[in-house]
Amino acid sequence: MDFSLTPKLEALRDRTRAFILEQVIPLEKDPRQNEHGPSEELRKDLIELARKEGLLTPHASIEMGGLGLSHVEKAVIFEEAGYSCLGPIAMNIHAPDEGNIHLMEEVATPEQKERWLKPLAQGKIRSCFAMTEPAPGAGSDPSMLATTAIKDGDDYLINGRKWFITGAEGADFVIIMALGEDGTATMFLSDMNVPGIELVRNMDAMDSCFTGGHGVLQFTNLRVPAKNILGEFGKGFKYAQVRLAPARLTHCMRWLGQARRAQDIAIAYAQQREAFGKILGAHEGVGFMLADNDMDLQTSRLHILQTAWLLDQGQRCNYESSRAKVVCSEAEWRVVDRCVQILGGQGVTGETALMKIFKDMRGFRIYDGPSEVHRWSMARKLIGNKESK
Repeated sequence: MDFSLTPKLEALRDRTRAFILEQVIPLEKDPRQNEHGPSEELRKDLIELARKEGLLTPHASIEMGGLGLSHVEKAVIFEEAGYSCLGPIAMNIHAPDEGNIHLMEEVATPEQKERWLKPLAQGKIRSCFAMTEPAPGAGSDPSMLATTAIKDGDDYLINGRKWFITGAEGADFVIIMALGEDGTATMFLSDMNVPGIELVRNMDAMDSCFTGGHGVLQFTNLRVPAKNILGEFGKGFKYAQVRLAPARLTHCMRWLGQARRAQDIAIAYAQQREAFGKILGAHEGVGFMLADNDMDLQTSRLHILQTAWLLDQGQRCNYESSRAKVVCSEAEWRVVDRCVQILGGQGVTGETALMKIFKDMRGFRIYDGPSEVHRWSMARKLIGNKESK
């Protein structure tokens, strides 16, 4: 594994870094944001900025208008984009659209790509991914899937409730995971503005970095033509892994950028704030936290790069992506938590970007599977999937 950057990738990294610093960060205080995230108007303005810079949807294939980045290349560019909470939105690499673009490039039909994927990759529309359900439905255990898809002529009727659906409000289409009459799971594509789909409400959440927030969706006899099945019938769980392994890693990449931003804020503060006769950074209690942060940032980066390299070799990386997701979500959270401590009173106010980073990042240890579920999954693989006695 050689993680040195090619001149082309280095130039793209520098261009992305400059774009985030000069054009995106100045919009972080834009009033077109609320507790459920940036407005659609602000998103469109950000998209246009990235489009003009040639940085829109870089992970999509060249055929779809992207830059066709490899996983390792994404690791470099997504970290830079993540330096601002608005960066992933501007570059159209935010969740859930980023993962949906990857999935649809892999399994969608040409007609589905033309209808939904192409405008999604162009930043003209948004999507959502409806998997998680309230109890007793599917959460961390996908086998508890309760939403049903019943055959009705050439169509399927979908019934069920989904919640914590990121970006549901304002999304143009949805990918729905539902259980067929044969007990298998299937993914279905549907426009959102059709009878049978109701956005019940937006849930109050700690984070405010996703356009559309996190919604509750009710499906009541939603009619979906068989031609709108994504991939093959009955292979929904298989396709979920196609989506989730890379998506876990891109979460790590984006949040690494936010953690690095927090560290930069803390270092700048520790260099100028004085207490007890010297700058804060000269006190071992603070200096050691900064050193620990640096170690956690580098550990995260190396886990990301190694897993990305394996994905580029064609490996599935279910185990490795679980490991990276746990390591990165916990290490990057430690970084931000220490930074809040270093800033003291300023760390828990909006005087810097740190408070928002702190609130936004806590969910990362939950998104795409809590750390405990990944540890459990890893342990089962380590002992050969045999139940311990």
